[in-house]
Amino acid sequence: MAFFSRSCIRRCLFGATAAGLCLKASICIAAAEERNQTAENSPTVIKLYQYQTCPFCSKVRVFLDYHGIPYEKVEVNPLFKKELKFATTKKVPLVVVGDVQLQESSLIISILKSQSLGSRTLSEVMGCYPEIKSKDAKGREVIEHGNKYEVMLGSTENSDARREEVKWRMWVDNKLIHALAPNIYRTLGEARRSFNYISSVGNFTVVERYGAQIVGSFAMYFIGRKLKKKYKLDEDVRQSLYSYCREWTTAVGKKRLFMGGNDPNLADLAVYGVLNAIEGMDAFNDVMVNTDIKPWYLRVQQAIRVRSSETKTPSS
Repeated sequence: MAFFSRSCIRRCLFGATAAGLCLKASICIAAAEERNQTAENSPTVIKLYQYQTCPFCSKVRVFLDYHGIPYEKVEVNPLFKKELKFATTKKVPLVVVGDVQLQESSLIISILKSQSLGSRTLSEVMGCYPEIKSKDAKGREVIEHGNKYEVMLGSTENSDARREEVKWRMWVDNKLIHALAPNIYRTLGEARRSFNYISSVGNFTVVERYGAQIVGSFAMYFIGRKLKKKYKLDEDVRQSLYSYCREWTTAVGKKRLFMGGNDPNLADLAVYGVLNAIEGMDAFNDVMVNTDIKPWYLRVQQAIRVRSSETKTPSS
């Protein structure tokens, strides 16, 4: 299946750990600002392993397009994932830069954005995002990364704007994204239409596509119902999605084109990327009609087209 919900990740850090990460972030920023700012960024073309309709993948794709970062797109077969035989993970999105593999959409975006601001090597940037290991309720090891939503190695000015960006990037992952699956699989009919679309743009064989449309839509309808309860969405899950969209447009306000001001910031791109993943489905059409998010959405869309046209990205 080409659209997945992620299990809830533990995001609480103990005080001492958090303090250490903040110190490490400050050191990373200070060290970078002392470097030669004329250092060239690596021109290496990266590979993005993805599902076309996965909202996490869409976030990364939108980021790359907007920033004109060259990349090759590899559509993964969601049933057998043979395209990921070489990888240390079978999850998408996966970004490969040379021999380095980057996982988790928000972490990928933070690392690549940080590198674009003057870092000399990818490994230097990755050092600012240390692994944090813990155990979940079932005793299984959970790996998170410190500073995941922070952009390192850039200017320390306008800290209020940076905090706002981080807050809403986290909101996308903790709130908005969890409303998608219950909405696109809200009814059996909607689940079938969604799966017809998903299977048409995904990497399926004819037989796999037919099976996904029949079995997948039925299964995801019931999974969507479980997710509605898990994330405490309204009985009519469409209302939860509308509420989140209105919450976002209220945060952007009427005096700004984007949350980033005159240009989209990472929070703008994240919200757009998540919604773009369901464009063409009933839930997307309803959101555009029943909330005030459409003008903002179209502004971001146009900004991406303008920026991405300046540097064409190869795809496959």
